[in-house]
Amino acid sequence: MPKVRFKRDGSVGIIVVDDPPLNLVGPVMIAELEQAIEAAHAAPIRALLLRSDAPNFSAGANVGEMFQNRSAAQATELLGRVAKMLASCESLPFPTLAAANGMCLAGGLEMALACDMIWAADDTKFGLVEGVIGAIPFGGGTARLAERAGPARAREIVMGMGMYDAVTFERWNIVNRVVASDQLADKALRFAHRLASGPTLAHAVSKRIVRQYLDRGVYEADRLTIAIAPALFETEDMRQGIVSLLECGPGNAKFSGR
Repeated sequence: MPKVRFKRDGSVGIIVVDDPPLNLVGPVMIAELEQAIEAAHAAPIRALLLRSDAPNFSAGANVGEMFQNRSAAQATELLGRVAKMLASCESLPFPTLAAANGMCLAGGLEMALACDMIWAADDTKFGLVEGVIGAIPFGGGTARLAERAGPARAREIVMGMGMYDAVTFERWNIVNRVVASDQLADKALRFAHRLASGPTLAHAVSKRIVRQYLDRGVYEADRLTIAIAPALFETEDMRQGIVSLLECGPGNAKFSGR
């Protein structure tokens, strides 16, 4: 039985991680995540939800399978593959949302950080705890935490090797929203549909601008905006959105993603 599956709910794609109880990340799960992300990229969807059907989003890596007795050369190949997989998720041309539950640790948190936004159940526990085996977060978690929460918090989370509740991670701008555990699945899917109903091409431009700002700063993000945003004037969504605003007022536009 697969550990990861991709399915559609209308214009929302859903990647479900389901290897209970811990959803430990190993070679098989990585391969299936790669396939699921490829399927999402090829599907006619306008938003993606990453969630778990297990009691935990993911408690991290299967340490024995992933790390034990690997040489540095073997580790280089593995880390490159993981980095490519996470980058492919980050570069999807539509909004992505992770819904975290239970434990969201180490490689599991890095999977969530590869999404544009994270929602969490109120009883979720987060952490990058690789230091307990003398390692670091190998999937880019340190840098992605620094992007969201700043370098001092990233150092604390990684070097302190502790676990944090969802409210703390929300306060530190790592998690976007905390909801009741029994409501996470429904509310996250509802929000994913809201994202999917928006102007998809405009959202793709917004993603690129945020990435440019993070990589190169405000002025380079401004330059990119001037280079790629004018094409939106010729999209069906913007043209119809303007007509809807002028004729019906704000909030009534129906976007097609074209």
